[in-house]
Amino acid sequence: MTAEGFLEGRRLQLARGVLLQCIMGGYPPARFYGSDDGDLALVADPAQIHRLPWSDEPRAMAICDADELSGESSSLSTRGQLKAVIARYAAHGLAPVVATELEFFVFAPNTDPTQPSRPPVGLDGRREDGQSAFSVSSNNGLRPFFSEVYKCMAALGLPRDTFMHEMGVSQFEINLLHGDPLLLADQTFLFKHLLKEVALKHGLSVVCMAKPLAHTPGSSMHIHQSIVEIGSGKNVFTDSNGEPTAMFRHFIGGQQAGLADFTALFAPNVNSYQRLCHPYASPNNACWSHDNRAAGLRIPASSPVARRVENRLPGADANPYLAIAASLAAGLHGIEQELEPSAAIQGEFAVPDNLALPCTLHAALERLKRSQLARELFGSEFIEGYIASKTMELTSFFDEITPWERRVLAAQA
Repeated sequence: MTAEGFLEGRRLQLARGVLLQCIMGGYPPARFYGSDDGDLALVADPAQIHRLPWSDEPRAMAICDADELSGESSSLSTRGQLKAVIARYAAHGLAPVVATELEFFVFAPNTDPTQPSRPPVGLDGRREDGQSAFSVSSNNGLRPFFSEVYKCMAALGLPRDTFMHEMGVSQFEINLLHGDPLLLADQTFLFKHLLKEVALKHGLSVVCMAKPLAHTPGSSMHIHQSIVEIGSGKNVFTDSNGEPTAMFRHFIGGQQAGLADFTALFAPNVNSYQRLCHPYASPNNACWSHDNRAAGLRIPASSPVARRVENRLPGADANPYLAIAASLAAGLHGIEQELEPSAAIQGEFAVPDNLALPCTLHAALERLKRSQLARELFGSEFIEGYIASKTMELTSFFDEITPWERRVLAAQA
């Protein structure tokens, strides 16, 4: 909308069904968002109105809440769902603290989706060959792009912690500083949008698919989680002697109880499971461990005051609001029900059947469909609408025949 209209306080409205629009652009039947498909009000968060530093002409973005016209938050809004989870913690005198780690690929533009993406040509005139993981000079060929990314982050108030080249070809990772979950979800969303826009200015393509290249590690969005007391700021996962508390155990127990039901929320696309089927560093399990990257729930090595639980299941393609909401909701469920986790695992291990997670989108949606816990925590309208939208996407995928099928199966008798 125009700056004048925004500053006048003109209300911006949006059809309810847009919140269930699938990635191909279509919509599930109207019964999933109200048969009238009435309007929602988009209410800008005053703390999340940003001048876009990469834009040549003056432009701004306002992150909004989607509210019913009667004033309450829409149950279809993932940002609203996260705010509701935070409020449930506050009712216990608690405040969750999170940090996200986002991985992504930087590619040359690819106008032919039947062909694999390729690394861009760098300033040295060469394409990266995959030998730059964790190198201090690995992004030299992309330095103009990353320099503008850093400047734009500073202009948007996005504080960054560490930044590195990851294991994949032209794959990178940024760690955002820990803080309020809603703020971190907003920052993660803004950062992904920033990456895409700045890449276009530099003739590049940033891809946040979970698994854009075969035979190459996928991209995750790990979520680090701790809980503090409101007022004191004390980490409730650690007692006065520096030892883990019962609340720490119960939080892990809740994560284990919810991860399988919520897999479709952490891994929302067909491609998400391409990442998870290669288990090293992308674990498709609800086991927990002290500093073992093969576990879905990892307790990083840290001081007692920084004790936290890392959920390693979400991919870079996950909605940050929904992934953080689902992970924190599962942990709070464990605290409220005083759930005990399984024994911690270390070293190489076999995943017990009860801690294995769905390994396809179809299986994950079927598990979500049967989940009473998901309906209790997020409401039936949201869960049924989400399943309807994702089922449309899965059906669209199955409407196509892949190159592998034509190459391998066509000649079979």
